[in-house]
Amino acid sequence: MLESLSNSKISPWLTPIAYLLCSSVVIPFYFKNIEIEGQDYLPRTGAVILAPTHRSRWDAILLAYSAGRWVTGRDLRYMVLLEQTQGFQGWFIQRLGGFPVNREHPGTSSIRYSIEVLKQEQILVLFPEGHIFLEWDIHPIQPGVARIALQTLSQKPDLDLKIIPISIRYDRPAPISKGSSVQIKMGSPIQVNNYTEQSPKLATKSLTSDLQTAIKMLHHR
Repeated sequence: MLESLSNSKISPWLTPIAYLLCSSVVIPFYFKNIEIEGQDYLPRTGAVILAPTHRSRWDAILLAYSAGRWVTGRDLRYMVLLEQTQGFQGWFIQRLGGFPVNREHPGTSSIRYSIEVLKQEQILVLFPEGHIFLEWDIHPIQPGVARIALQTLSQKPDLDLKIIPISIRYDRPAPISKGSSVQIKMGSPIQVNNYTEQSPKLATKSLTSDLQTAIKMLHHR
């Protein structure tokens, strides 16, 4: 796992090519219509967690399209499943900012790496439902996003850390087919510093609950 984490980096030559191909060729060819709301909420500087719903492997590509370097001037870092960082696919994903987490045997290395990404004031993508779900409704938000955010602030209290709730809603259930339409809605930032006066346990519970409410409001609007 540590070796896989060390291999994760933003390639200075591959990333611009991937953005260009996806934005100008792949996404327009595959999707009939893309609606994006709330891009003004995306910070251009500082530590940010993007917390989107997860219904398809297209989600990560659409996030780069709607929140990545051509929108904010910033690249995204993704926590992805360990099996997705294997082989040629894994080589590609890790050079576009992906780093692995072992869902069956989660350790602390991915958490520590996530915290370091945020302490360096980058954008980190965490899917708060934990898995890809085919159902339309929002599944319970896991406490991992809140824990990573609060642990980051415990190590760097002066960090201005924000969480952006995001709803990615397709017009049909997965697997997403050619000709689909998608709505991407971004909500107002959740300021993590507002929760640090509470005990860690209560802060995690409150932040997770507020994130769930924000995502549901976007998704059902």
